[in-house]
Amino acid sequence: KTTVAVNLALSLEQEICFLDCDVEEPNAHIFLRPEIEKIEPVSIPIPQVDKSRCNFCGRCAQVCAYNAIAVLKDDILIFPHLCHGCGGCSLLCPEDAIKEVARNIGVIESGNAGKIEFIQGRLNIGEAMATPIIREMKKKMGDGHLTIIDVPPGTSCPVIEAVKNSDFCILVTEPTPFGINDLQLAVETLKKLKIPFGVIINRADIGDDRVEEYCKQENILVLMKIPFSKEIAIAYSKGIPIVETLTEYRVYFQELFIKIKNYSLKWTKK
Repeated sequence: KTTVAVNLALSLEQEICFLDCDVEEPNAHIFLRPEIEKIEPVSIPIPQVDKSRCNFCGRCAQVCAYNAIAVLKDDILIFPHLCHGCGGCSLLCPEDAIKEVARNIGVIESGNAGKIEFIQGRLNIGEAMATPIIREMKKKMGDGHLTIIDVPPGTSCPVIEAVKNSDFCILVTEPTPFGINDLQLAVETLKKLKIPFGVIINRADIGDDRVEEYCKQENILVLMKIPFSKEIAIAYSKGIPIVETLTEYRVYFQELFIKIKNYSLKWTKK
């Protein structure tokens, strides 16, 4: 995913906003080498109980869907790492004994890499919730600029938050059993979200043809195939984008963008 996102951003001759939303292990900066100019903390609200007002009725524990509060006979326990910051406990406390305090969960770093406005999130080690950082990152997208988002892996909540309201999604897969399994999960997710998408097959000349057969059966557009290449692998290991090593790929990624625009127009007219 990072390979495609980075090389697409470097190939297009226009202003771009690039978001690395894989906040648990961001790595696009290795290839884009941005100058980070601003670091902002991200926090979520968690409950703080005034025990002089609390009557230990247990209402807060009942409304917490994430089991972040436990009420004992004469005490109340808060588990900050389970709290999702929804505010339900403070809103529904009959004694008004709960207020919310900020708990830092990570940072957003922003800067520039040439014509690319660069934004990445970093989740603090040990934190479980990436979604709040992704949500705050997306608020910083440049108006009118093409935005490319490098999304976390899988189909969990952070992925949903990252792709939400996108015009188009590129699914990057490989022709292996693991590749087709993950692709099928991603396809079903995007169908439910009603976001148009296409597939890029990386290391396309290894494995088998089950990914291509699946795409044909499901009428899924294969946007591009990237062959297995020792030269690309060596460049990647050194943090060098494909388009700087094999310059012909700059044209390939430009053609990819044209395909996406044309397909998006057809989807919009449906």
